[in-house]
Amino acid sequence: MTKLPKTTVRAWSSGCATAVAMTCAMPALAVDLDLMMSNVDAKSSVFAEMADRYMAENPDVNITLNLVGYNVIREQLPIQLEAGTGPDMAFVTKLGGLNPFYVDLTPYVDADHWEATYGAVLPWYRAGAPDGIYGYHSEMTVTGPYVNLTMFEEAEVELPAPGATWEEWADAAQAVMDATGSYAGMVMDRSGHRFAGPAMSYGAKYFGDDGNFVLDDGFRKFAGLMMDWHESGLMPADIWPAVSGSKYANGNEMFFNQDVAFYMSGSWNTANVQQNVGDKFDYAVVPVPCGPDGCGIMPGGQGLVAFSSGDADREAASAAFIDWMAADDQAREWASRTYAIPANATLQAEGLDYIGAGASAAVADGLIAFTAMAAAAAEQTPQAYRMQGTANNGLFFNATIKYLGAALNGELTLDEALDKIEEEITGG
Repeated sequence: MTKLPKTTVRAWSSGCATAVAMTCAMPALAVDLDLMMSNVDAKSSVFAEMADRYMAENPDVNITLNLVGYNVIREQLPIQLEAGTGPDMAFVTKLGGLNPFYVDLTPYVDADHWEATYGAVLPWYRAGAPDGIYGYHSEMTVTGPYVNLTMFEEAEVELPAPGATWEEWADAAQAVMDATGSYAGMVMDRSGHRFAGPAMSYGAKYFGDDGNFVLDDGFRKFAGLMMDWHESGLMPADIWPAVSGSKYANGNEMFFNQDVAFYMSGSWNTANVQQNVGDKFDYAVVPVPCGPDGCGIMPGGQGLVAFSSGDADREAASAAFIDWMAADDQAREWASRTYAIPANATLQAEGLDYIGAGASAAVADGLIAFTAMAAAAAEQTPQAYRMQGTANNGLFFNATIKYLGAALNGELTLDEALDKIEEEITGG
């Protein structure tokens, strides 16, 4: 990675995560900006190089990059913002949920250009408000599975065809597990967001006719399948059952180490998978398994936002940097080098050269597959897009992992867990 000029590196413990801050000596009158970013998906080095360039072009701006674990952004950032101690900027995934703390970028940018370029995703940041520009959606994401092709080949198990159900994929993964002696067969990130798409495939609506959250038979059906797969050992006890409360946990290491053949993750992980798998085994992104109501995924992504600080200079400087990152040239570089699906309509129309940016054919093909999954789900399970744009979707997602996780580790029965989820999402 290109080092920031006169960089010093400091490390300290923040909760259960480690943060790294890179600071750069700048002129005395420089505006100092603090930016928080997750360190879990191999994108920080690209960002650091781009921030380096921006600071070289704008010597009156000093950006300090704080790299933290994803749980810090999920759990601690909202608390910091409430206390008035948050950063000036951050890459966030809770898009509408943090809206009360955002700087409205409208006065600082060409609003008409932003609407034309990012208009499809700007409402996700507004939390129901009719207008406002609150963030640069740096990456469109789609949930979906990675499969270890080498393990399937060694086990002499055929990959299920597109359109295969979750049960059919579970049977295939079990056959691979039995033949290879792997630790488990399938793993899914401990995330209510990751659970939602498959649940929608089985009929989960997430919204009732009155527009409020609802827990229905479709949700119950897929929760029951998760119970079955954990009880049989097809899914490991190390992820959903092993972590407490609403904490997030991913299955990266299990997939990288070939402990499982099937990993339900998403498009944001493509660069990370390529970097960590290397030539250890062949893998592919496959069409998401289906249910009787479709082949559900969850759209989403992360965005770069500025937070209100009461300091006009810092807010203006943050807005200017975000506007620079969102411009076509920088957005193209960011999406190409991090192997992201762009939210920028211009880049979507022209396409990106991922292979030219260093992606393997598996990554490039995977991104095409993820894009196709998103298009299919828009028709089959449109509630996924509605859910993503709902400001308090975290209430449902967190209740899912908190109580379903408790059922999976034996603290609750499945019925007790579902009752608690329903009580939490309905306020009952």
